[in-house]
Amino acid sequence: MALLSILCFPDPRLHTVAKPVSAVDARIRTLIVDMLHTMYDAKGIGLAATQVDVHERLIVMDVSEERDQPLVLINPQILWTSAETHLNEEGCLSVPGIYDGVQRFDAVTVSALDDAGKSRIIEAEDLLAVCIQHEMDHLMGKVFVEYLSPLKRNRIKKKMLKAQREEPC
Repeated sequence: MALLSILCFPDPRLHTVAKPVSAVDARIRTLIVDMLHTMYDAKGIGLAATQVDVHERLIVMDVSEERDQPLVLINPQILWTSAETHLNEEGCLSVPGIYDGVQRFDAVTVSALDDAGKSRIIEAEDLLAVCIQHEMDHLMGKVFVEYLSPLKRNRIKKKMLKAQREEPC
């Protein structure tokens, strides 16, 4: 198990669109273990491979209270979204200390491979649905602050750059 470095906004690598995982092999399984270890250590509930500078379609998450129900999504695709949306307070391991409202679908259905390479369908709502949408945005090169107004986004960018000068992310 290795702790991976998490890229911090506004690092341009966070805007890289991830490529599909070609095979669920030993390299990917090691990356999954390292990403889960990194996510738990950082007290996060989700982490996309893009955030650790691996530009492949891989997400790990755990929204359970006990932090003992990891979920792995490889090459995830949203199959369905609810008509209903609501504003959710979101944060991000790549934008530490910043929280703001983002409009998300209340429920989603996603197809993905698991850590064994088996295809699965996940019907998610509430926090899990929000987390899946947030992490899938990372795979598309999008950070949650991009949903905010240009004024807010620029303020956050300046704050993050200043914080990184004082203490690198």
